[in-house]
Amino acid sequence: MKIALNGATTMYADLETDIKAASAAGFDLIELWKTKLLKYLESHTTDELCTALSDARLTPWSINSIEHISFRSEEDYAKIKAECRELAEIAKAIGCPYIVVVPGKLPKNADGASLIDGSVRVLNELADIAESLGVGLAFEFLGQTDCSVQTLDLAKKIVEKVDRKSVGLVIDSFHFYAGNSTFEAIDSLDPQKLFIFHINDAEDLPKESLTDAERLYPGKGILPLGEMKRRFDAIGYDKMVSIEIFRPEYWEHDPFEVARLAKEATERVLNIGRYAVRGSSGQ
Repeated sequence: MKIALNGATTMYADLETDIKAASAAGFDLIELWKTKLLKYLESHTTDELCTALSDARLTPWSINSIEHISFRSEEDYAKIKAECRELAEIAKAIGCPYIVVVPGKLPKNADGASLIDGSVRVLNELADIAESLGVGLAFEFLGQTDCSVQTLDLAKKIVEKVDRKSVGLVIDSFHFYAGNSTFEAIDSLDPQKLFIFHINDAEDLPKESLTDAERLYPGKGILPLGEMKRRFDAIGYDKMVSIEIFRPEYWEHDPFEVARLAKEATERVLNIGRYAVRGSSGQ
């Protein structure tokens, strides 16, 4: 299983520092945080970024992210489509296979059918844009109660209805837990439709009070990471895992140290890399 560093984990560092820190810690992949990426491209070219990534022995895995893609005004949605094209053109230029897309807020009086239909329509329209440039969309549900897609169970139904090779899922361990997703949704998942696994842990607090700021290094909290890994193993998912931790305390620390600690914690809790046991995949 290859390991990625997500730029949210080192939020205060710029993209050049993220690349250097990920390389120094021995990461295979990197998820490019959108604002850092766009800032970098104000003074650099995509060719320069390709060179920097190659020199660091890193493969870009996704651009994070286009937020609140569904249940928006026509004016807002026009901007979202333009953003999708811009990011897909960048992704194509640097050989990055995915853009992460996040559902919009929960509309008033919405029912399950309208949430599915509205999400499917938007994903298809954005996929028409990204797919034409050879880029896929990784759909990430959020566990917060104000999100229109809060569980893997619902996100899986939406992606199955979209039924395009270029549209798949993101499972974030924090959102999986906070939104009360079921392990059965993992058990019935096609592993080819899981594009990204975001790993993190969380403090021992009531689910309703958990926020991104309470995320922790894997293995430091109460999320069922071991059980999630067992379920992934059972369906044959071993593609990649990315460390995404929105903890302001960590953002203040040396990004090289954060990258090192995050990778070590992830390898330990998933029994991969240096902590691989016989029969486990360390790649």
